[in-house]
Amino acid sequence: MPKPKIAFRKIRKYKYQLLRKSYTVQIAIRGKSIKTDFVRLTAKGKLTIKEGYAWDGPSGPTIDTRTFMRASLIHDALYQLMRLKRLDYRKHRRSADDLLKKHCLEDGMVRFRVWYVHKFVCWFGDCNARPPEKPTKGLIFAP
Repeated sequence: MPKPKIAFRKIRKYKYQLLRKSYTVQIAIRGKSIKTDFVRLTAKGKLTIKEGYAWDGPSGPTIDTRTFMRASLIHDALYQLMRLKRLDYRKHRRSADDLLKKHCLEDGMVRFRVWYVHKFVCWFGDCNARPPEKPTKGLIFAP
């Protein structure tokens, strides 16, 4: 079975944007249907990230490589759902981090790199998954 591929481009505010078509993957997070403008998760664990979704790619002390892009797309979408309080970050963060590891391995990342990427996201990812305690500063409304 051929490896699933994603199409993306670099953009300013984020680093990448999903192009050509939406991306769907079956994941182990189940129980609640969630729908946002760009991310959908069914109660049975079908995650769909719509064309046009923007994400910042791999974070931390790492290099953005092809073996990391699909995993970072899925991971960033799940972390975004947690920040939006659509997924409980205390309950699902570990699963999202484990999915990052699984997809990096599937896409051919060297095992040692997968190990340290997973360790770093487990150690330092909490602040990126946790919903903000206060409203975002700097919001401007018009008119």
